[in-house]
Amino acid sequence: MTSSTSDAVNTVNENVAVVAAVPAPASVTNAVADTVSVVEQPRIDALFEQHRPLLSFEFFPPKDGAGSELLFRAIDELKPLHPDFVSITRTGVGTQPTLDLTHRVQNELGIRAMAHLTCVHHTPDEMGDALDCLWERGVRNVLALRGDLPPGQAAPQAGDSGFRYATDLVPFVRQRHDFCVGVAGYPEGHPQCLNVTRDIEYLNQKVDAGASFVITQLFFDNADFYRWRDAVQAMGVTVPIVAGIMPILSVAQTKRFVGMCGAKIPHPLLLKLESLESDPLSVHAAGVEHAISQCEELLANGVSGLHFYTLNRSKATVLITQELKLERQ
Repeated sequence: MTSSTSDAVNTVNENVAVVAAVPAPASVTNAVADTVSVVEQPRIDALFEQHRPLLSFEFFPPKDGAGSELLFRAIDELKPLHPDFVSITRTGVGTQPTLDLTHRVQNELGIRAMAHLTCVHHTPDEMGDALDCLWERGVRNVLALRGDLPPGQAAPQAGDSGFRYATDLVPFVRQRHDFCVGVAGYPEGHPQCLNVTRDIEYLNQKVDAGASFVITQLFFDNADFYRWRDAVQAMGVTVPIVAGIMPILSVAQTKRFVGMCGAKIPHPLLLKLESLESDPLSVHAAGVEHAISQCEELLANGVSGLHFYTLNRSKATVLITQELKLERQ
């Protein structure tokens, strides 16, 4: 997420690029009616009133038919877990694939969906059109993000867009329609922020502007999350905070992710993973084991929800969710 975890993940993952209007596997396609009706799903903030931890998954628009088949197979396998919502990231090619996939997941597959919207590349008219499109399609939940800066640009420049940060986007979204707005949080600090305290001040501004909940950047050390959550709450932020969890599937891939998004791998975990690097199955098993332990402790310490960065894959997330007994009925 260099505005969110998804931005970092999308930049690295080779499957990210273009299109959402590509075929799904037969198991999904056959269940979809020829004419898709709009299904208005409840706002995510209403779910927190049930006083239980939420379960959610993140996906990105695929670039081709092979990527689409992988994505919809993962959704097919994760849907029986009955997530409270899924989120759809914005890729480097624009907003339209995000809008299309969000619509498809919610209105064809019947899963509450939230669209990631980044503002730094868009004018108010463009952003308004995207929000109108989501609203007309029954989508009521948006994750408001700044977005990645162009290469070589050190700081956001409003220019003709009027948007520099997510703090500019949140009130715009709320004024356009009555969306539930989520924002990103960074337990180890945003990579481009001077320090964690300043970063928390920015988070507080996003909440004051109308954000209803926070989803964090991925992290692997719960102690970092607890320190950050305490500091966030001490600054007066009281909205629910959902922990971002990325199961480790590959040592090299995970190192790239953490290098981009500013997270770190605890040294004992790093040593264990490196000792297994030549055996992908053992790495996968160790990643799942760590995620289960991490999530069990987070749940025991009152986390508002778990948001899994699936990388459009399902096996690890299914194993973790089932072990945690988080499947919804």
